[in-house]
Amino acid sequence: MFDFSQKKTRQIHAGSVAIGGGAPISIQSMTNTKTTDVEASVAQVCALAEAGCDIVRLAVPDMAAARAFAAIRERSPVPLVADIHFDYRLAIESVAAGADKIRINPGNIGSEERVKAVADACRARGIPIRIGVNSGSLERSLVEQYGVTAEAAVESAARHIQMLEACDFYDICLSIKLSDAGRTIRANLLAAERFDYPLHIGVTEAGMGERGLIKSAAGIGGLLAMGVGDTIRVSLTGDPLEEARAAYEILRAADRLESGIRVVSCPTCGRTCVDLVSLVEKVEKLTDAIQTNKRLTVAVMGCAVNGPGEAREADVGLAGGNGDFLLFADGKTLGRYAPDEALRRLEEELKKRC
Repeated sequence: MFDFSQKKTRQIHAGSVAIGGGAPISIQSMTNTKTTDVEASVAQVCALAEAGCDIVRLAVPDMAAARAFAAIRERSPVPLVADIHFDYRLAIESVAAGADKIRINPGNIGSEERVKAVADACRARGIPIRIGVNSGSLERSLVEQYGVTAEAAVESAARHIQMLEACDFYDICLSIKLSDAGRTIRANLLAAERFDYPLHIGVTEAGMGERGLIKSAAGIGGLLAMGVGDTIRVSLTGDPLEEARAAYEILRAADRLESGIRVVSCPTCGRTCVDLVSLVEKVEKLTDAIQTNKRLTVAVMGCAVNGPGEAREADVGLAGGNGDFLLFADGKTLGRYAPDEALRRLEEELKKRC
């Protein structure tokens, strides 16, 4: 099997955010407001940034949206991507409007001259282009040859890369998304082995609610666990703020956050002799409110079988017993406390390390 952990992609920059080349994995989302509604779009961009988004994408379906993009960009706290389909002039107008990155499918914006016009405009401003390949946008010839498969998606990406490279343009981010986790994983593994461009990963049209979250976690988390992926978007039906929160949790679950607090807790069983569920809820609320530039692990365990061992392995840990908890810090036992006192002591120990 190809060792993806040993391969570093090229690095591009969307405004102030580095993508690829060993940079921290960035979180992206997309507004669902009308881009022409500047106030609503600015409000949503700011809310997404507050929720943890590093980069936000906006649809630019017409010239009115391209002109509104400029006003939104002036007030955005994060880099913005202009999402373009079919009309190359919208991409050029978005570049002039201050877009930090352009998302296009080179195959659907027309002739080589039009692709070159977009590439030249982006090069002049130092703006990268994200090639977006989705299962619903595959060329007919590739579908006839491969079906709607990972192989077809990667071949489509290769064609689009060649179009931009023929224009002497290499400031590229590659996105290959299919609507199920299995094909998405295979496509991105093939792409990671074949290309050195940074990969924007996600499962397209994942759905809504719990099903969409699980599908996205399977696809994105699986790739991250294998060392593939430079920036991520969780694509959910509904409120994009849920995408940002889910992306953060996927990064945390895959142990790919550069900083922050990770909480591990046991699933409970018949041996549990404490109100573990209530305490874990309080610990998660507590740790979410603590800002730190370090990576810390908190363990909250419910019984004496594996609990003390797991708690000692964490930076700070609690192991339940007969109604109370042992508190551990850096592998050492600090004392035995009732639940509320244990929570207070845990908070004190955490803050010492932040």
